[in-house]
Amino acid sequence: MDTRLADFIRDTPAGQEAEAILRTCVHCGFCTATCPTYQLLGDELDGPRGRIYLIKQVLEGQPVTEKTRSHLDRCLTCRSCETTCPSGVKYGHLLDIGRQVVEEELQRPLSEALPRLLLREVLPRPAIFGPAIQLGRMLRPLLPNVLADKLPPTQPAAGPWPAKGRQQRRMLVLAGCVQPTLAPNINAATARVLDRLGIELFEEAKAGCCGAVRFHLNDQERARDDMRRNIDAWWPHVEAGIEAIVATASGCGVQLRDYGHALADDPVYAEKAAKISALTRDPSEVVAAERESLLPLFRKNTADLGKLAFHSPCTLQHGLKIRGVIEELLQAAGFELTPVADGHLCCGSAGTYSVLQAKLSLQLKSNKLGALTAGGPAQIATANIGCLTHLQAGSTIPVRHWIELMDEVIA
Repeated sequence: MDTRLADFIRDTPAGQEAEAILRTCVHCGFCTATCPTYQLLGDELDGPRGRIYLIKQVLEGQPVTEKTRSHLDRCLTCRSCETTCPSGVKYGHLLDIGRQVVEEELQRPLSEALPRLLLREVLPRPAIFGPAIQLGRMLRPLLPNVLADKLPPTQPAAGPWPAKGRQQRRMLVLAGCVQPTLAPNINAATARVLDRLGIELFEEAKAGCCGAVRFHLNDQERARDDMRRNIDAWWPHVEAGIEAIVATASGCGVQLRDYGHALADDPVYAEKAAKISALTRDPSEVVAAERESLLPLFRKNTADLGKLAFHSPCTLQHGLKIRGVIEELLQAAGFELTPVADGHLCCGSAGTYSVLQAKLSLQLKSNKLGALTAGGPAQIATANIGCLTHLQAGSTIPVRHWIELMDEVIA
């Protein structure tokens, strides 16, 4: 794609990256076939190829309009298009650049700016988010349905963590910002599973939000501050020789893997950020690597497990490019997996998308739940807290993190 970037961005690192990405696009349109919003809306500008043209125009200095922003806002950042693209276009990185420029050039009306401000300030702070959820649950009968539906049901308390100091192998785990409130047992279950495999898992209290919330709400500089804080918190453990940094939410895992890219131009943190990215693991990668030790631990009587549908989050299959690993582990544990049509499509959660693009999100959730429940499963499993709470809000079938199921079938 021929580009002539405007002076304001041409010689910047972002401009140079954008130009390189734009030049890899050959306009083939394969991406539109797997784009969830294009399938729903049928508008070229609501597909990756159309959005690439819009971003190109913005970076070439053409006026930024509300129409441009609207089409970019409607992108889920699911990166399904990247999986399909034969040319290797790094659409997600280009979208981040384009959205940031649009955000700086065009002021949002208060009705759009205020929700984004609240999401940026509340979600990354567990000390605020936790009490807010508790208050919301108390006031649920008084809330409008659109808000009440966003409140997940109360989750059981986290089970016990294994005793420290028993294992020679040690790994960090990201606590995250919303997961400790919404599903506190996920990290604890991961710690119990890994303990049975000879690995100690521990959290670092000084770490916090991975940065994804602010980054994808176009507050990229503060998101980089979140990343730097985490690097500082984890670095003593990195120097002490931890094997990995585990992210039990695949959305956070994608963000951690991107630290090296996001801080590549930071002279102080670039090298450390690249190391953090290299150390990041999804729990499925850790567990699958210990398969020989794992298989004998599964309980023998699995007749009561029933059918299970697995929803593979976009961040898992398109972002981390992990496909089929969790499904194989669940089948090895004794679960009967039901087929799920269009498994590559997004459920509509997509971070804050379900709040900011509620109508499209609900359509995607309805389609996804239809596909997940078609085979008559007793449970639905997934690998990301956002997908879990989003799907559970519309499902009468329990939706759980797959690692919790693994924890329960290990004798």
